[in-house]
Amino acid sequence: MFGPRTHSHREKVIPGIITAEKTNLRDSFFSVILGLEDAMEFPRFTFNPKEGIDNPALIISDDPEPDPSPVPRQCQIKCKEGQSFGFRLRMERSCRGYVVHQVDPWSPAALSGLRDGDRVLEVNEEFVDNMEFPRVVQRIQACGLQLFLLVLKGEEYKEALAQGLDIQALTRAYRGETCSRPRLCHITRDPVLGLGISIIPIEGQKGQYMLSTVSEGPAKKAGVRSGDRLVWINGAMVSTLTHSAISKMVKKCSVHVTVLVIDRESEASYVRRKLPILPIMAGSHNLPHRPTTMHLVQGSDGYGFLLRQERLTSGGPIAHLLREVDVGSPAEEAGMQDGDLLLAVNGQPSESMEHEDIVRTVRKSGNRVSLTTMPIHGRDFYTQLGLSPLLFHEDSLPEGEGMRKTQSPCTEIQDGLSKNEHGSLPCPRLCVLEREESGFGFNLGCVQHEPGTFIGQVVVKGSGHRAGLWEGDVVVEVNGQNVENEYFEDVVMLIKKSEPSLKLLVVERSGYERLKHNGLPITPGVILHSTQVLEKTNDAFL
Repeated sequence: MFGPRTHSHREKVIPGIITAEKTNLRDSFFSVILGLEDAMEFPRFTFNPKEGIDNPALIISDDPEPDPSPVPRQCQIKCKEGQSFGFRLRMERSCRGYVVHQVDPWSPAALSGLRDGDRVLEVNEEFVDNMEFPRVVQRIQACGLQLFLLVLKGEEYKEALAQGLDIQALTRAYRGETCSRPRLCHITRDPVLGLGISIIPIEGQKGQYMLSTVSEGPAKKAGVRSGDRLVWINGAMVSTLTHSAISKMVKKCSVHVTVLVIDRESEASYVRRKLPILPIMAGSHNLPHRPTTMHLVQGSDGYGFLLRQERLTSGGPIAHLLREVDVGSPAEEAGMQDGDLLLAVNGQPSESMEHEDIVRTVRKSGNRVSLTTMPIHGRDFYTQLGLSPLLFHEDSLPEGEGMRKTQSPCTEIQDGLSKNEHGSLPCPRLCVLEREESGFGFNLGCVQHEPGTFIGQVVVKGSGHRAGLWEGDVVVEVNGQNVENEYFEDVVMLIKKSEPSLKLLVVERSGYERLKHNGLPITPGVILHSTQVLEKTNDAFL
């Protein structure tokens, strides 16, 4: 079709384009190109040394200043049944925050990128930098086989504090300011309105569903909002279910249904961060059978209950139940009911403990013990959902109810009370010290000619240090005897008489003053033993 040309000709010269005599097929191709360019208008750019380049496409701008704020990193830790996460978490007296150390090589923690010295900011999307240490440990122990930690390198954490940065603001910036945690909502069916919810498939997105609520209906009252994305219903992920299967599931729920939902903007944040949306990350709304913690003070006849290990069903799991609650006993006054399920002792989960270990722990607590319990029928509810009830322990009281007389001052739900720099109320500590060759490992101090004593120097790794004594702590009780108004010499005599162990109820000075100002009783929020604290309180293996 194209052959050699039999004659030659000269193309029109176009400014800025060099042309040549065309004598072959290649020349024909260039002729077409030149013809097109002949019809196009090209802007002319000139260069003025005084003004620089006048082509707006070549304008050079300065690079923006980099943000100096440290960026947290996410560690997704997955372990198998019976396997630990493979790291230890400790609270240091000399600095704020919780420190990761002794990460086992090739453990789930190590494979997730967790490193020695990291500071834990969030556990399962919940900010914990201002949370009491036992509660942080409990959060991790209750989460099952998956754990999500947001951490900063130790050096970055210290630098952020030195610069006066808001640590919680760093976590919000990482997630996105509009991102909120998922919500676990328990909906009870209304005789007239039903559940008050419609489940709508999202067009073009298989396994994705949006919710619409009835105004003032049960779903809305339970915390569901119109436009929420449905993630999970009664323990099943909806991404694997058809709309028909979900409808049948809802119809079978004659009384109530539990759903996991999230708003659209927050869902986008989880997708961006490549995080799954799971119940362990959720805030709870309207959940029934919530655990409660009772703080018991031993009476002349003991606590007034029996602990029994019972098998709930034939071939079923063994549970620790509280039985035979005596009338008028400390247990009954604290609200204990016959048949309550024991979940934790002094904050330590007890469901996997042996009966003898629980009894030993209670006896070592002396004349005070904290028990976390739940009605036995609540076990079936949480078992069906595949969740530990301890995940929702902090929300055990209805909002606005205030502090009950059996609660510890370190519980974070009181109304109208000032809080410390970390956002929580002070937590008095009952420190149980064993006498060693060098004594109890601390010095006692006082203000001359005034009653009251405080902890002076604490010997590093001594009995007092291991039991959680801090320099400056106010001494409230010695072996159960109040010494707030006793003089130095009398308190020293009480301590010298302690054989072989010593029990000190102490609290930080600023916390002591706040508790007194608010008229709150100073009772133990946590019990620490010099023989156990490194493993179970200030340094926990997880």
